[in-house]
Amino acid sequence: MLDLLLTGAEVHDGGGREAERVDVAVRDGRIEAVGRLGGARARRSLRLEGLALAPGFIDPHSHADLILVQEESAARDLLAGRVRQGITTALVGNCGMGAAPVTPRTEPVLRSLNGWMAPADVPWPWTDLAGYLDALEGRGLPLNVGALQAHGPLRLEAAGAGPGAVPPDGVRAMRRRVRAAFDAGAFGLSAGLIYPPGMYADTAELIELAREAAACDRVFACHVRGSSELLLPAVDELITVGRVAGCRVHHSHSEAVGREHWGKIEEVLARERRARAGGVRLSHDLFPYHAAATMMAALFPPRALAGGIEALIARLRVPAERDEIRRELEDAIPAWPPWTAGGWPHNLARAVGWGSIRVASVGGAPDVDGVLGHDLATLAERRGARPFDQVADLMIRHGGNVGQLLFGITGDEEDPSPMRLLISDPWGAFCTDAEELGRGLPHPAAYGAFPRILARWVRERRALALPEAIRRMTSLPAEIFGIRDRGRIAAGCWADLVAFDPAGVTDRADFSEPRRPPAGIPHVFVSGCAVVEDGRYLGTPAGAVLRR
Repeated sequence: MLDLLLTGAEVHDGGGREAERVDVAVRDGRIEAVGRLGGARARRSLRLEGLALAPGFIDPHSHADLILVQEESAARDLLAGRVRQGITTALVGNCGMGAAPVTPRTEPVLRSLNGWMAPADVPWPWTDLAGYLDALEGRGLPLNVGALQAHGPLRLEAAGAGPGAVPPDGVRAMRRRVRAAFDAGAFGLSAGLIYPPGMYADTAELIELAREAAACDRVFACHVRGSSELLLPAVDELITVGRVAGCRVHHSHSEAVGREHWGKIEEVLARERRARAGGVRLSHDLFPYHAAATMMAALFPPRALAGGIEALIARLRVPAERDEIRRELEDAIPAWPPWTAGGWPHNLARAVGWGSIRVASVGGAPDVDGVLGHDLATLAERRGARPFDQVADLMIRHGGNVGQLLFGITGDEEDPSPMRLLISDPWGAFCTDAEELGRGLPHPAAYGAFPRILARWVRERRALALPEAIRRMTSLPAEIFGIRDRGRIAAGCWADLVAFDPAGVTDRADFSEPRRPPAGIPHVFVSGCAVVEDGRYLGTPAGAVLRR
């Protein structure tokens, strides 16, 4: 007797082939058979006529690290948007940001750096990535979770939160930490080179750590040095790390920030193609929106961020230092190499303009000032202040725990051609790169990234064929990160599955109403258990902690 029998759907195996009308049989959480299974008997049978059946979608870039360790029912509620859009596996530890390793000395700084993506002041009972993964075990998660080892906490432990090279013994200690994380099951190493303290690392440091990824056949995933003035040399740096260290490299949320830089996407893809032809194993992911979510601290120059968020706030309270930071932010143009004294990888305010930066969240406090969803230029005009002072005062008032939405990413609604180029590249997986914290305005990708691809870029704009889009959501990220037995519909694989209506699947979340669930995704299964049924989110605790 089977546990589950699914019939009548057009089944996409995840490999990019055309769909077939076949049956899928599930027993003990795994797919037992795929084919014409007339006569098979199951405890539950489900007819899926008119629907497509695909492997569960894999989100390689989620930033859900501290959402997952909430009280179980709260975590399940915050994860509803991901699961309802068909995501059955998510990776955390992206962009060099994470909560491990942690020591009594580094915990206060780590908490402030991660505050923008933390729903509440949760306890951190772990000391390393192994302990973090152990803390997730048995928590009743509605989706599977794997982790990357983040570079930021490693550098913070080895050299503090300021600029300068890590001494040789510190680099050796970081390498030991990376190897221990890989031994514990991490799927790779991540770096975020526009965020402190990762922005202070030079290329040589990245190469040394990436050698551990090469030795253990893991991937080095990188939020590159910058996506505006420095986009092309930043991509070259990632390619250099892959070539010299000999590891697989992954360009996290590939993008071009600011209108004057959108045209660089074509050259980015050309350089990455040439690198692959030369033997560098390189991939990327992207979110299908023209706005990005991140911490508002990312607006500030490296010198101002030395020592962490609390040090930044202290500087903003001193009029002379505050004015110096303002002048640098308004005038500085990034130049290579950005990790040297006075260097700056990415001047976001200059790239997109104050009017394209909206306030997304303000700590755990109510929006008593009415700033959420408004852009910094408008807020500053309302106050009769400069936009910089609006930012500085928000940071001080909320202890640096402020989130932002940046518009002008890889085109806009009038000119989506740069995004089309990225989406059409066969080495690009899709991701959310979004947090739902239960406060403020989340990025709508937390509720709609994957159905947005299916609706806008497959059905409406025809940039991708449906089988290829599904491959990029399933078997491609599984291949990139080494996630075994998921991302395919084949005998022996785990029964992570999503059933959707190709003609009706639609993302409904937008920047004014970001929590609206998608339409056209009636069923989602994790290890054969229904977590969404007839469009209702069940939050069934069927997820597993995945270890490489």
